[in-house]
This record gives sequence, structure tokens and C-alpha cells, in this order.
Amino acid sequence: MKITDEKHQDYGKFKLEEKSLAINPLELCANWFLFAKEQDIPDYNAFALSTVSPEGMPSSRMLLIKTIDDTGLVFYSNYDSHKAKELEINPKASILFFWQQFERQIRIQGTIEKVTPEESYEYFKTRSIISQAGAWASKQSQPLSSRFKLMREVAVIMMKNPISLPLPPNWGGYRLIPTQFEFWQGRPSRLHDRFQYNLIDGEWKVCRLYP
Repeated sequence: MKITDEKHQDYGKFKLEEKSLAINPLELCANWFLFAKEQDIPDYNAFALSTVSPEGMPSSRMLLIKTIDDTGLVFYSNYDSHKAKELEINPKASILFFWQQFERQIRIQGTIEKVTPEESYEYFKTRSIISQAGAWASKQSQPLSSRFKLMREVAVIMMKNPISLPLPPNWGGYRLIPTQFEFWQGRPSRLHDRFQYNLIDGEWKVCRLYP
């Protein structure tokens, strides 16, 4: 089978200029993130997380960012998952936001650290009881014989804990501490705006890139 697509959507809704940049790229990242949130876009906080195996094989999956602040970007996961095992061996990762509605993307590279159990629990408490039970029941990335088995395990946990659950010992947050950002704004005729920030000696240096 061969599938080709010769169509190209031309971009031009926005532009990104030097005067629009922030000294700290986390500020610009937060601004774009909040803009997407204010437009009421489903899963505006979705991003692709890429990790690398010990053999050098990259893998990516979609997750949700839950916090952006001066320390970095936080997401949550099962600590026994495939991605967690790769991050334990190589605590470096890349994340990618893409907002098609605004013809924008942000690429971020950095190091990974676990957040404290206290911070993880504060977020865990905001999840529904079903979602909490799911975190306890899921042996993430392991083979599952049927969906019925999963739902039965969730139901058993909920019957024992109908209101709330403690934080699972193998579940919590990760913080990506950025060392590089790239902001991409689609422009007409594929002459896109691209700016890259690099953390050098504790200071952010920025330059425009060819599209």
C-alpha cells in the first residue's frame, strides 16, 4: 500500500517576532499555553513525551501537562510504566506541544526528576474516585487479558474505598526541567518563524532559526 498527500495547508494566522519574545522561555510557553486554554480547546494541555531506551530506540506517547511554573513542567504517570523505566535509566526527555488551531508548536528538551509525594498527592486528590482506583489497579504497560479484568479490579478497589484513596506507592509526578526550547509559528509559503532558546551558564540565549 502506498499513500501520498500532495496537499499543503498554508499558514498565516499569527506571526512570531523578536519583540514578542520573553527573556525566560517558560514565560512565553506559559502564555501560549494559557491562550490555548482560554480558547476552550479540548485537551489543550496534551503533549507528546519522547524517551529513549537503553538500546537507543526512541518512543513517544501523548500525555497531559498539569503544571507549568518557574521550575518546569509537571506531568503524572505510573512509576512502573514503560516510560518510567526508560526515564530511570536516562532521565532526559523531549516534549512537544502542537496547537493546530493556532499553527503553533513548542519543542522542549530537558532533564527529568520526580516531584515529591506531597505534590503528587495534592494532584491525585483532584481526580475522580474512578480515576484514583484506576491508578491503583493499572499495571501500566503490562499485558492485560481483557477489559473486563481491569474493570473488575477497579470495582473491587472502589467498593473497599468508596470516597477517596491514598496515593499509590508506584504513581506520581515528573518534572521536566528545561534546557532548550523551540517556538514554531506557522507562516505563509512554509517560511515559518522559529526561535530556539538554550540554557548556557545559567542564562537563556535565544536565536532565530531557518524554517
